[in-house]
Amino acid sequence: MEIVQWERQGHVAVITMCNGANRQNLAFAERMSQCFDQILDEQSIQAIVLTSSDEKNFSQGIDVEWLMQKFAAKDYDTIKTFMYAMNTVFTRLLLMPLPVVAAINGHAYGNGAIISCACDFRFMRNDKGFFCFPEVDVNIPFLPGMIAFVKKAIPEALFNEMLLTGKRVTAKELELHNVIISSSENQDELLTQAMNFAGTFNKQRPIFGELKKRKHKEVVRVIEEEDPEFIEPLNLMMK
Repeated sequence: MEIVQWERQGHVAVITMCNGANRQNLAFAERMSQCFDQILDEQSIQAIVLTSSDEKNFSQGIDVEWLMQKFAAKDYDTIKTFMYAMNTVFTRLLLMPLPVVAAINGHAYGNGAIISCACDFRFMRNDKGFFCFPEVDVNIPFLPGMIAFVKKAIPEALFNEMLLTGKRVTAKELELHNVIISSSENQDELLTQAMNFAGTFNKQRPIFGELKKRKHKEVVRVIEEEDPEFIEPLNLMMK
């Protein structure tokens, strides 16, 4: 089974992360971009829903074990390729000429929460899962681009608290701050709400893409121009 796969449900493409905790490594980033390419080739698809097949996790973020193995092997080129590949995933989500809806069905930690923030809209179940940025506790600082696009999804005061404390928040709290469209009682309701919402869209790709391009112009600039300052010297973790 692919670590990420997608299927068509009517006019909606459902991308499913299906590798347990869905930790992100180079294979994850490359497969995600492949899914984007295939979906964009289907001209009648009008929206995307991103979710997970795991019962408890949306995504636990970066595959730290994989990353540490690459550092130990001094495979620095692969690490850089991974970082740029994830930035490509984030940028493609930001600029996707289709609405992208994250259906957060479990824990979304670190890059798992971050990837949902690159989506246009979010739903989350409230009976299972926390949403948090544990980077402050694991000595992995955000890249400038991450800060830029997470702030589009999370109000400044809440983001400041989450970033600097590592606080875990629930779907109800996220709903209160309009980070998600709504919280759902369970998995079935989550997918129903996300799919129904995605199904309301029937927008032309050129105008939808152009609006997102203009809206996220500064975010994309930060990703492209400021992130390499930290990626190239592999200044990715604090000692």
